[in-house]
Amino acid sequence: MMTDGLDTRIAIACAIAREAGMLARRRFLERPRSQRPDMKGHQDFLTATDSEVENLIRRRLAHLVPDDSFFGEEGGGSFERDVWVVDPIDGTANFARGIPHFAISIAFVRDNRTEIGIVYNVMQDELYAASRGGGATLNGEAIRVSGLAQISHATVEAGWSSRLPAESYVTLVERLKEAGVNVRRAGSGTLGLAYVADGRVDAYCELHINSWDALAALLLVEEAGGWTNNFLAKDGLRSGNPVLACTPELAEAVMAATGIGKEPN
Repeated sequence: MMTDGLDTRIAIACAIAREAGMLARRRFLERPRSQRPDMKGHQDFLTATDSEVENLIRRRLAHLVPDDSFFGEEGGGSFERDVWVVDPIDGTANFARGIPHFAISIAFVRDNRTEIGIVYNVMQDELYAASRGGGATLNGEAIRVSGLAQISHATVEAGWSSRLPAESYVTLVERLKEAGVNVRRAGSGTLGLAYVADGRVDAYCELHINSWDALAALLLVEEAGGWTNNFLAKDGLRSGNPVLACTPELAEAVMAATGIGKEPN
């Protein structure tokens, strides 16, 4: 049993994720395919649903745990000792283009350490949940990383963002391919990391990702027996960082191929 309110918080977060997922699913199914999304930047999509879902999560948490702070991708917030870090729709480009691969990410961070991670794969009705020291589950069933040890047999998802030059990502993929890796990209860092946790892929890497995209799923990986880099180093909570998550057996080989994880903490 978790202490200091964490047991209550994980139940709250799971319930809110499912409610928010119902809203996101409804908007996805009713949204005209001809409707064009707004853009926050180069290849950085925004839909009205992002803000609508985030506001629902923010309201529910404010009512149920009013002393906690909140930071969301769309509306911002503040980072106090106890803070909820939320991405209302990770994979907005997929959502906007009618591709059913996107997720809601809800993390609870205390003293710069993630204690609770909830990821809801909306269109597949898959609820991932993890608490520090309590394991990771998918729809209530325990999950584990794949355990794969040979990099030439590995499937690695390599994320991409416009925050870094395209050449750096091309180089990253080239190095992974040279190591014999099957490289994929599906457009949701949150789900890519969650898929490492339940063994669907063997590793996920990205040269820069924001905390709201990664924290919940990184805890899933850790609690499912995986290895992750120290994402919260150097103020990763506010500024983001490179991310690498994989089976423990692949850690050295994937670090060597990507250069991620070797940076000082």
